[in-house]
Amino acid sequence: MIALAVDGGGFKTDLALVRSDGELLSLVRGPMSSPHHVGLDGCIEVIDGLLAEAVAGAGLDAGARPLTEVAHVLMAGADLPDEERELTEAVDASGWAAQTSAENDTFALLRAGSSNGWGVAVVCGAGFNCVGVSPDGRHARFLALGAITGDWGGGYDVGLAAQMAAARAADGRGSSTSLESAVPAHFGLTDPFELAEEIHRGRVAARRLNELPPVVFAESEHDEVAAGIVDRLAGEVGTFAAAAIERLSLQDEQVPVVLGGGVMRGAPARLIDVVAEQLSTVAPRARVVLELSPPIVGAALLGLDELGAGEEAQERVRREIEAAVARLGDGAAPAPAAVESGGPIDG
Repeated sequence: MIALAVDGGGFKTDLALVRSDGELLSLVRGPMSSPHHVGLDGCIEVIDGLLAEAVAGAGLDAGARPLTEVAHVLMAGADLPDEERELTEAVDASGWAAQTSAENDTFALLRAGSSNGWGVAVVCGAGFNCVGVSPDGRHARFLALGAITGDWGGGYDVGLAAQMAAARAADGRGSSTSLESAVPAHFGLTDPFELAEEIHRGRVAARRLNELPPVVFAESEHDEVAAGIVDRLAGEVGTFAAAAIERLSLQDEQVPVVLGGGVMRGAPARLIDVVAEQLSTVAPRARVVLELSPPIVGAALLGLDELGAGEEAQERVRREIEAAVARLGDGAAPAPAAVESGGPIDG
């Protein structure tokens, strides 16, 4: 039996075919597939093309319908119930699998970091989102549509805060900060107002502010303004997680709080410590873990769960996908044996 796993985002899409014994048959990568950016039809088109590539690479019968037993499609931008329903219907109609599930990509992170599938996950990448699942299956969800729903904390927000701090330092409105030189230097420029003009005139895409969190993290080691941005991000992460814990009445539980996403993978220990300290006042037994596995691992594990695979198969698929992703060279190194307590948490 074979499971199809998809992790689709605003920058790239990973698709894996895995056997029920945990063998990775194929892993392919393509462009963004988030319906928020490319529309529902565009999303299905991207996945369909990647699936054809994966099927060919695995030596499977491309004409078989359904191609796999189960499919888990985890997608950034599937935030509203109607968006998830429409995505599910489109995936159902695709003929990719006999049984299909389509959900927001936060569920991939949660499954990657929690072996029992419950807890809280906060994704901080290009965007910012949170999901909570209780042991009895209740969900805490957030719209996570950006500033209009009260969110601050994705890569763009952190990058914009850094550029704002750099500009304000340069013209005297703000405190002196090393970001004044470090931010424009990332783009090969020398002055934050030069960068502002390049963005204003469209010569540098505003979207590229997403690239700046590593700059902020590096400067935060010696710069108070950059450290303040890191602390603000940590506070927002902790607030998201605390809200999910309280809505699910998990304050007295040893609740796993799984942090992940492109921004989080490069976060300094300071950020994780601030989140843990904040949560200690809400849920003293909460366990904060930085999950370094790529999200496609979580999507694959959900598929194996549905196929009834055991722990050995789950460990194998994690190991093989992490190795395959590392070969692709996206910087997502395999998760170490222990970040807080040793890979996935037993919820």
